[in-house]
Amino acid sequence: MILWQKSTFSSGSDGANCVEVAASEEQVLLRESDDPDRILPLTPTGLAALLQRLQAGGRVRR
Repeated sequence: MILWQKSTFSSGSDGANCVEVAASEEQVLLRESDDPDRILPLTPTGLAALLQRLQAGGRVRR
């Protein structure tokens, strides 16, 4: 069972437009609350790189 936690930076109290995170032994999982079946699995190193790119104002390609 995966336990999801809503980001404290998510807006609104109705649960919409939220980023959620969960952790397994080897990965960090990210998803949007409005599309919970689309999950982005990342290694801790991959998550750190993603966050650095976003903080630097870089775009993320799909």
